[in-house]
Amino acid sequence: MSHKPTVYLETTIPSFLTSRPSNNLIIAGRQEVTRQWWERRKDAYHVFISQYVLDEASSGNPEASERRMNVIKGLESLRIDNDVVALAERIIETGLIPSKAITDAGHIAIAARHSMDFLLTWNCTHIANAEILVKINYVVSAAGFFLPTICTPDELFGGEEYE
Repeated sequence: MSHKPTVYLETTIPSFLTSRPSNNLIIAGRQEVTRQWWERRKDAYHVFISQYVLDEASSGNPEASERRMNVIKGLESLRIDNDVVALAERIIETGLIPSKAITDAGHIAIAARHSMDFLLTWNCTHIANAEILVKINYVVSAAGFFLPTICTPDELFGGEEYE
């Protein structure tokens, strides 16, 4: 039995997967890459979410929220425990992520706390941001955890070519 790598899905993934096609070419491209990853690569991984994802995905427009909730239904949810909360607070204390984006720090903390191999996101402001990840990695390591590889769906195609 081979071990499937673990992936924590941050909320932008079900959002891009289920939102109406964007007129913005960059967003439309990200939506398409997300759809292709979901259809062709998702099953190569053990995919997890958390209460953070459930809370964010269930908010906003009722029809859109229903589409997001349907797509993540049945995915295993990681527990938010004291370690997750403490690590998220340590990340916020650095000032690298603003306190108004505490949930973004929470996504990083829960993925690190539960030893995920990957954190999959389109949030390139506070999560998949190379400029702050070096410093966040230091905070996560100092807390005794490993930072998962934080990437976007186009970086997690396993070398497979997509149209």
